[in-house]
Amino acid sequence: MIIVRITRLEDGSIQGFSIKGHANYAKSGEDIVCAGVSAVTVGTVNSIEALTNVDMESEMENGFLSAYLPPGIHHETNAQVQLLLESMVIMLTSIAESYGKYIQIENKQRRR
Repeated sequence: MIIVRITRLEDGSIQGFSIKGHANYAKSGEDIVCAGVSAVTVGTVNSIEALTNVDMESEMENGFLSAYLPPGIHHETNAQVQLLLESMVIMLTSIAESYGKYIQIENKQRRR
């Protein structure tokens, strides 16, 4: 199962996320759940970096991805970043609605 953990601050804004595990929906190379989650999450990190010039603190290994925002992002830029991150959550939620047996989404609150 893929575990998605969204880390939010007290104000509800997303600070970052981590993804771990494998869906095991199908054999490696044919697993549409893993492929979808990977495309959405890696695409979001790439979009944030390309469109807002914010370099997320990220780590990626087999079956694991974490990406967190650095401190001190300008208010306007943070609004753009939040829109992209909330879009990612919507896309992951859509995947979970169809393939809930293979993906779980958790929200975690973090203090500043």
